[in-house]
Amino acid sequence: MHPGSIPGEASNIANRCLLGAACHAPAPYHRDERNVMDTEFSEKRLKMVDGQLRTTDVTSLPIIDAFLEVPREAFVPAKLRPISYIDEDLAIAPGRYLMEPSPLAKLIQLADLGPSDVVLDVGCATGYASAVMSRIASSVIALESDEAIAETAARTLSELGYDNVAVLTAPLCDGYPDEAPYDAILIDGAVEAIPQALFDQLKDGGRLVAVEGTGNAGMAMIYLKEGGFVSGRRAFNCAIKPLPGFEREEVFEF
Repeated sequence: MHPGSIPGEASNIANRCLLGAACHAPAPYHRDERNVMDTEFSEKRLKMVDGQLRTTDVTSLPIIDAFLEVPREAFVPAKLRPISYIDEDLAIAPGRYLMEPSPLAKLIQLADLGPSDVVLDVGCATGYASAVMSRIASSVIALESDEAIAETAARTLSELGYDNVAVLTAPLCDGYPDEAPYDAILIDGAVEAIPQALFDQLKDGGRLVAVEGTGNAGMAMIYLKEGGFVSGRRAFNCAIKPLPGFEREEVFEF
């Protein structure tokens, strides 16, 4: 198992969620089918890394190793498993998506995760990004607002042995202050605005990575908190699907 433990009260919450009988796990394979599919998916993971990550300036070896290890097909509905490694976002629920591999890898690389880091994954969906980051960081708080999706994520992560990930349910825009401060926060989808609550939950020296703006106007941003002050810079253009709950408040002018 990957070193590191789930911090604080999240460990107790995670245990209840990870073992919950109501979770909706993907349909299991028969043994012979699993052996064949495992080989096929391993080859697809290698092609994904070589054809999508290495060709888009993903150079971090820990990130490449994590993407080679984590079975992306386990985090999508059964009907999408054959195409789970294509270079597109995959719909996993109404209005929710599994991010395309290349931008996800670039955002994680931008966060500059280390082996002692505690990470907050905002909008974890079925848990794929959390699983990837759990191979690099000490522990991951996987935050999800949809209880059904959170149950699926918890069951999948538990079955795959990612025991340094805690899946928690709460409004995404609030973050999860009970386990703060965090070394890094990743917002798992494009947003119009970043709530102050998330910046408040960064540790001094912590980083927040997000894509601001939608479509071709999306920009990957990295924010650094130093001495209580937060500064940000643009990193690269990034078009990913929006994450609900982060719409900019309308301002009415009279």
